[in-house]
Amino acid sequence: MEKIIIFDTTLRDGEQAPGASLNRQQKLEVAFQLEKLGVDIIEAGFPVASPDDFKAVNEISRTVRKSVICSLARCIPLDITLAAKAVKPAKRPRVHLFLATSKIHLQYKFKKAQDEIMKIARSSIRIARKHCDDVEFSPEDATRTEKDFLFRMVEMAIDEGARTINIPDTVGYSYPQEIYSLITDIRNNVPNIDKAVIAIHCHDDLGLSTANSLSAVMAGARQVHCTINGIGERAGNASLEEIVMAMKTRKDVFGDFYTGINTREIYRTSRLVSKLTDFMVPPNKAIVGGNAFAHESGIHQDAVLKKRITYEIMDPHDIGIADSQLILGKHSGRHAFRDRLRTLGFHLNDEQLNKAFWRFKDVADKKKDIYDDDLRTIVEDEIRLMRPVWKLVSFEINSGTKIKPRAAVVLDKKGKMLTGQSSGDGPVDACFKALDKITDFKAKLEDFRLEAVTSGKDALGQVSLKLKIAKSVVSGRGSSTDIVEAAVKAYIDAVNKLESR
Repeated sequence: MEKIIIFDTTLRDGEQAPGASLNRQQKLEVAFQLEKLGVDIIEAGFPVASPDDFKAVNEISRTVRKSVICSLARCIPLDITLAAKAVKPAKRPRVHLFLATSKIHLQYKFKKAQDEIMKIARSSIRIARKHCDDVEFSPEDATRTEKDFLFRMVEMAIDEGARTINIPDTVGYSYPQEIYSLITDIRNNVPNIDKAVIAIHCHDDLGLSTANSLSAVMAGARQVHCTINGIGERAGNASLEEIVMAMKTRKDVFGDFYTGINTREIYRTSRLVSKLTDFMVPPNKAIVGGNAFAHESGIHQDAVLKKRITYEIMDPHDIGIADSQLILGKHSGRHAFRDRLRTLGFHLNDEQLNKAFWRFKDVADKKKDIYDDDLRTIVEDEIRLMRPVWKLVSFEINSGTKIKPRAAVVLDKKGKMLTGQSSGDGPVDACFKALDKITDFKAKLEDFRLEAVTSGKDALGQVSLKLKIAKSVVSGRGSSTDIVEAAVKAYIDAVNKLESR
């Protein structure tokens, strides 16, 4: 088996994403976690960019001992000197040089001929080699570079002592078959290529960075540049977690390769980078997104409960997630609903389950996220009294700043529909007076409490109240995303308790 070297550039290319800047302490925190993750090479920064970046690379070099610590430099003597100085304390330092080689860059960025660029690159690699034995060279925008010139540039770089040749798809322009052909052509047309490791560095402008990186591995690249969560300039870089888990999951394709990544640290690393950069991980992000191991469809939930691999090609434990999530929502089925209730400690008979399930469906139509507290409230409401005398059919309110609130309520009493209408000081008071007319109870409200029992803007509200009816005091409780409905349900709950006495 061959090892695929993981070169993480979260702290350099990833941090160059607009708004993702990290200070020295934050960089150090990420570097320690990358070391724990098992990253082979940490590109710690671009020392010439700022004094703080130099200090960050230098401090990481002093404290992180297991990974190779790399610093980036343009092919400019000052850059190279600073980059080498920054990583000098590292146990295994590396200097990474880059210089654009494509026609479009030579014409518009440098205004130089190919021979001039070749001369600059040669001189720069020689300077770097005087400071550091381990030099990596990147012909920037390689995928848009004329192949003959690219081959000559790579051959020269290796002759001058570059141990690693990185092939960057700098603007995410290429596609998998093209990358495969390019790496193959480099292997076949550069005479001394066997003296260097071929690396690949892909951007995600067309959403192909992971596919391109894997294609390069299949063609002979043995080092992959990537970032945590795929962060980076513009649309980002190839995602470390996607590349590593693709190789681990598809052993039928990548069985001859392995990485040194401790995949159980992936999720923790993802969350740390997200927190420190303030870059939220999209819910649908592969591997580490909130929905990556979540199922809401009833069909999927039923199958996953029977056999996880029906809809999950990876075990969530492998990336450090405690378990899959069966997200309860309007698409969920009875199997997942029953399973979650059992987890919460509810063991319902068929009649209770059926009643609670349809109440859950009703709430799910109104509320995007169903939390465990929602389920507890729903079940407690529904199983408290299985055969109530009074049932809410509907209610309507008419309220505003310039009109007196009015309410119309319809109740079912043993199959008979009864309607009551009334005005009141507010919509809840109007409903209660309408309920008094229907039930013929002259109830006095002694206590009324409203609280949000779940999270979010669409939180489930719970009303707890006490009614004094004749000489009896009864309590009631009701819940809904609509607080007036919750109050009406609480009132009905109380009078049903009185009826049952």
